[in-house]
Amino acid sequence: MEKKLFQVGLIRVLTSDDPHFVDMHGQIIMDHFPGIQVESRCIPDQWEGIHSHELELIAVPKIVELAKTFQDKDMIIVSCADDPGVAEIREALPHMSVTGGGETTVALAGKYGEKIGLLGITDYAPRAYRKLPKDRLVAVEKPEGVNSTLDLMTDEGRKNCVACARKIKDMGADVIALGCTGLTTIGIAKLLEQEVGLPVIDPVLAEGLFAFFESIRK
Repeated sequence: MEKKLFQVGLIRVLTSDDPHFVDMHGQIIMDHFPGIQVESRCIPDQWEGIHSHELELIAVPKIVELAKTFQDKDMIIVSCADDPGVAEIREALPHMSVTGGGETTVALAGKYGEKIGLLGITDYAPRAYRKLPKDRLVAVEKPEGVNSTLDLMTDEGRKNCVACARKIKDMGADVIALGCTGLTTIGIAKLLEQEVGLPVIDPVLAEGLFAFFESIRK
């Protein structure tokens, strides 16, 4: 008998009218991890995503409401490195497996290095990173001129990401964690590894890996 696909509901926190863009993270997960089916939806009226505490406060109720529409799934992923709404979804849907791009990336980064450098789009570390011992998080940096996910989608944004990764290495990091799932959208992890010579943890692949583990332990 053919095994039933593991059903994941994925929440994008950046609003878009482009179905290809909305489905991109889910498609990456399905391309890399067998047996997983992802349905992706985005929250409304969040056209710049979440790049401040103020925007997060606005977004979290939308994220929770969207999560409730995924109650027929085996797992919910909030595809954002700050894990907005993850705790609230767990409270609202206590029997649902829930994770986000931050906690999965931090966990995976710990396998590849002791000194983690965070490359994101905010001046502050996402909540999962703030739980790390101070001597393990050696850098929290964002590329010059990058203030939202949209700024990453330019040639200048990519160039500045590489410069930022080099700076993080110089600060003593032995692994780089990408602190924004928008960095997955521009597919920069492999480029950074080639340019800087450190392992780079992609948050969407980290989400997918945890979903795959959840699927095989069921």
